Amino acid sequence: MPRPHLLALPAAAAVLALAACSSGADAASSTPGGTSDETSAPAAAGTQYPLTLDNCGTEVTFDAAPERVVTIKSSTAETMLALGLGDRIVGAAFLDGAVPEWLAADAEGTAVAEPFSDEVPGTEAVLELEPDLVYAGWESNVSADGAGDRDTLASLGVNTYVAPAACKDPAYMPNPLTFEDVWAEIREVGAVFDVAEQAEAVVAEQRTTLDAITPDDRGLDALWYSSGSDIPYVGAGIGAPQMILDAVGLANVAGDVEDTWTSMAWEEIVDADPDVIVLVDAAWNSAEDKITRLEENPATARLGAVQDERYLVVPFPASEAGVRNADAAQDLSEQLAGIDIDG
Repeated sequence: MPRPHLLALPAAAAVLALAACSSGADAASSTPGGTSDETSAPAAAGTQYPLTLDNCGTEVTFDAAPERVVTIKSSTAETMLALGLGDRIVGAAFLDGAVPEWLAADAEGTAVAEPFSDEVPGTEAVLELEPDLVYAGWESNVSADGAGDRDTLASLGVNTYVAPAACKDPAYMPNPLTFEDVWAEIREVGAVFDVAEQAEAVVAEQRTTLDAITPDDRGLDALWYSSGSDIPYVGAGIGAPQMILDAVGLANVAGDVEDTWTSMAWEEIVDADPDVIVLVDAAWNSAEDKITRLEENPATARLGAVQDERYLVVPFPASEAGVRNADAAQDLSEQLAGIDIDG
């Protein structure tokens, strides 16, 4: 599928910008293509403006690096922090949880430390902050019912950028999402803000983390339990949960569903009888709440994973595509190594 790509740049500018945000296999290509098998990082180069991107099918032009940014969702705020851009954030909204320890110092004194909205902010609240960019974790965040639709914001001089992993148009949705796609976004944001060198450093560190993981070879499968009580909402076959499970060496019991997330009836979960259950820990639906639900449900209480407490826990912000995915894979791998079970 196509990846986020550059449009209408002068030749010299295109070369420099591509060097800054390519994932190695022309992540900035305007034609369909797969992810790269290349492991060496491209040389970082300064961005030449104007920089025009095709972002989820919307053309966005940056005449200069944005100075005042509103982030929506943890994934976008944490990408900014990881790139050393916390001082550019004038408002952070709809955070999914606390930032990880390795970003705590970067968040101190920034707008991320005091979000201006616990939910998707309305257009008026966003415009009061006078941003020149809204960086959204979901496409729905920049809609008439959210921070404002992209065309309206553009007419008011506010650019928008949606995390490419969240693109819903089949022509742009990664299928499946890979770590190369995640790193392509980091590089592309690095190009937007002219911090390509920092972006390459973040990618290199995450690649090292991922390369150090030895996938489990016991042939185990897992349920990625995100939320829901009457009908569980679980990680499906093409999104961040699948990507992380692949890195850990776990088969996904909902992996045949071609979507990022899906509903799965309790009866289906019982039939699948997963070896382990990944519990997404969120403030509104904690891992402990999920364990109680699994143990109190007569059907799921009989599952071996429940009876033997074969649980792995991942914080919600690490379950969506972003700078925390490599660490999440490493953490789950270490948790899985401590579970004594034969496949």
